[in-house]
Amino acid sequence: MSDFYLVVLGFLAVLACFDLFVGVSNDAVNFLNSALGCRIARFRTTMWVASFGVLLGATFSSGMMEIARSGVFHPQMFTFNEIMIVFFAVMIADVLLLDTFNSLGLPTSTTVSIIFELLGSALAAALYKIYVADGSFAAVVDYINTAKALTIISGILVSVGVAFVSGMVVQYLMRLLFTFHFEAMYRRIGGIFGGFCITAIFYFLVMKGAKGASFMQPEWIAWIDANTSAILLTLFIGLSILFSILLWTINFNIFRIVILSGTFSLAFAFAGNDLVNFVGVPLAALDAVRDFMANGTDGDTFMMTSLAEKGSKAATIFLLLSGLVMVLTLWFSKKAHRVVERGRLV
Repeated sequence: MSDFYLVVLGFLAVLACFDLFVGVSNDAVNFLNSALGCRIARFRTTMWVASFGVLLGATFSSGMMEIARSGVFHPQMFTFNEIMIVFFAVMIADVLLLDTFNSLGLPTSTTVSIIFELLGSALAAALYKIYVADGSFAAVVDYINTAKALTIISGILVSVGVAFVSGMVVQYLMRLLFTFHFEAMYRRIGGIFGGFCITAIFYFLVMKGAKGASFMQPEWIAWIDANTSAILLTLFIGLSILFSILLWTINFNIFRIVILSGTFSLAFAFAGNDLVNFVGVPLAALDAVRDFMANGTDGDTFMMTSLAEKGSKAATIFLLLSGLVMVLTLWFSKKAHRVVERGRLV
C-alpha cells in the first residue's frame, strides 16, 4: 500500500506544479500592473525585480502552510485515507478553476479559491462520514474549524474594504503633497519621502515577515524584535540623507526607486502569503504520508492528529523550488502576460 500512497503523493506534486503555473499566471497582474502601467522602467527590469521578490518571498511563506493543514478543518477527525482524498479533490478543483479563469483572461482570488475548496471538500467528506456512521449531521461542526475558517473569510472580506479606503486616503495625500508646486516640493521633501517609503516597505517585509521565514532562528527573531525601533530609525535617517543628496546633486528619480521597491515588495508579499494556495495542500499531504509511514498500520483507522500540531515549518528547499517555478512562469507563461495586459487595459 505504501507504493500506492507514494504514487498519489507524486501526482499531487505534479498538480502542485500545474497549480503554481496557473496561479502565478492569474496573480501576476497584482504585482506587475502598477510598474508596467506607469512605464517607470523597462519591461525586463520590472520583471527581474518581481522575479527576485517572488524567489525571496517564497522562503518567507513557511508560517502560512498551517492554513492548508488545519486552518479550515480539524485533521484529527479524519483518517489518513480520508485526508488524502480531501487533498486530492482540492488540487484537482483548484487547477481546473484557475486554468478556466486564466484562459478567459480574468483574474480571480487564489486565496478565496483554496479556502473554499478546502472547506467544501472537508465538508463533503465529513457529511459522508457521518452518513455512513448513521450519525447526526449536526456533528459536522466538530469536523470544521469554524472559528479559524470564519476568521480567514472575514479577513478576506475586510481586506477589500481596507484596501479601498487606504488606497483612496494615500492617493489623496500624495496628490495633495505633490500636485501643487511639484518641482519645488519634490526637491524639498523628495528624499524624505523616499526614505519613509523604503523604510515602511522594509518594516513590513523583513521585520514583520521574518517570523514566517523557514530559515530564521528564534534568536534572530528575538534580536529583531528587541531592536526594531533603532533599526527603522537608522534606516529612515540614512536613506533620507542619501536620497536627498542624490536628488540635489544628480536629480535622481526617487519615484523610480519607490515604485520598483513597491513592485519587489508586492511580489515578495504575493509569494509569502499566496504560496500556500498552490503548494500548501501537497506539502500537507507529504506530512501526512510521512506520519502514516512512520506510525500507521491501517489508513482507514489511522487518525491525522499530527497535522493539527502547531509550529511545523516547510523545508526551505521545497519553498525555493516552488519560487523557481513561479519565476519561470512569470517569464514564459503567455497566460500570465495575457492577464497582465488585460489588467493594464481596465
